[in-house]
Amino acid sequence: MEVVPDDFALIEDRLHHFVGEGYDLVFTTGGTGLTPNDITPEATLAVIDREAPGFAEQMRAEGLKYTPMGILTRGVSGIAGQTLIVNFPGSPKAIDQLFPVLAPTLKHVVRTLRGDSSHHESDRAG
Repeated sequence: MEVVPDDFALIEDRLHHFVGEGYDLVFTTGGTGLTPNDITPEATLAVIDREAPGFAEQMRAEGLKYTPMGILTRGVSGIAGQTLIVNFPGSPKAIDQLFPVLAPTLKHVVRTLRGDSSHHESDRAG
């Protein structure tokens, strides 16, 4: 875990660092709202090679079940090298509510980012 200020260049640098270090998953928290300082999505877009929008889309949909303010989050998700980066809102409560939406997919995500395109029985939710 690392805490960085709302600084575009610093966020971009740290994301590049984690990708370069070979992290499978990088989750950011905060900086996804509407204030001028909320620049995490833009820094993430500067780092990723390909968007993987389903993660962010599903988190917004799930967030709306808890509060109409869930629509305000601008988080993005995508792939840089073999790393999935997902922007979470900054609220610890929101993270607790939203992480379970992604959790069932993460083993499969890591395998596929490493080049394994097969489907495994253990990946199935339910």
